[in-house]
Amino acid sequence: MLAWKQTARRSVVACCFASTLATTTMVAPMGTYADERRAPPPKVSGDQLRGIFFDDMGQAIRGQRPSLSSLRAAAKLQAAPSKDGSSSSTAKADANGGWGKLISPTSIEDEIKRVRLRFDATITTPGAFNSGGYQDARLDLTILATLFAVIVEHPGDVRWKDESAAARDLLARTAFNCKAGSTQVYNEAKLRKADLQDLVSGAGLTARDAAPENTWSDIADRSPLMEYAERLVESLEDHSQDVAAVEQNADAIKRDAELLSTLGEVLTKEGMDEADDQDYVKLSHEMMGDTSKVVAAIERRDFEAARSSAAGIRQRCDACHEQYR
Repeated sequence: MLAWKQTARRSVVACCFASTLATTTMVAPMGTYADERRAPPPKVSGDQLRGIFFDDMGQAIRGQRPSLSSLRAAAKLQAAPSKDGSSSSTAKADANGGWGKLISPTSIEDEIKRVRLRFDATITTPGAFNSGGYQDARLDLTILATLFAVIVEHPGDVRWKDESAAARDLLARTAFNCKAGSTQVYNEAKLRKADLQDLVSGAGLTARDAAPENTWSDIADRSPLMEYAERLVESLEDHSQDVAAVEQNADAIKRDAELLSTLGEVLTKEGMDEADDQDYVKLSHEMMGDTSKVVAAIERRDFEAARSSAAGIRQRCDACHEQYR
């Protein structure tokens, strides 16, 4: 029994010794490693810091020290809307024609895709093109050139914005040439068909050179745009015959109304026909007022108000057509 106790005591002592040795072995290298990485603190004199820090914080303030009340007043002034109720971001949009208030990026993108498909169906054979297809191509290309020109100035995040100016110039040039049908013009229209396919698919345009700003008289011809406006009005009428139809076609009505507002703005741009005629501009702006009411009614889901406002657009267009063609 005594021998067993001595053996157990020796085992405990041995274990304690081994544990102490292991701990010492583990800690020692860590301490040594830390000592090796520690750098001595830098010695910097006051002369070396002169000119970097201010001796007195008052030297850092120029003019009168701002008070809490003055800071609050400045914040209110920055957040306050302008006299016409628009914010600074809206004022920026107004400088670019107010496109952000007239049409949404979604409406622009959807219409480009829709018109592009219609244009693709027009470019089939030289014979069909020369027999009258060039007129349909001219209409579609004019619409597309106009929409890409709007993208150039639109303040929102619209797809194809980086290439919108190049697309605008290519499409506007071919639209101008489509005033008559020929094999040469057909071949040019086929190139635009391929360009649009590349653009929509994400491959991008080969030609990137373009004028930085829009010259509307070189982009949009009033005659095809007026035909386009008539088609939009007819679409509005078909989709807004009653309240149930308005509710069912709310998205299409909103898009058509925004596109009509956009056309009203384009047709009164500097350089466009009759843009300096105040009566013409007034009629255009009145039509835009009605289309804005349609959009607002759709957004608040007041389908009866949307139907009523849509009905008034036809009257505006007829009044304009009686005087201007």
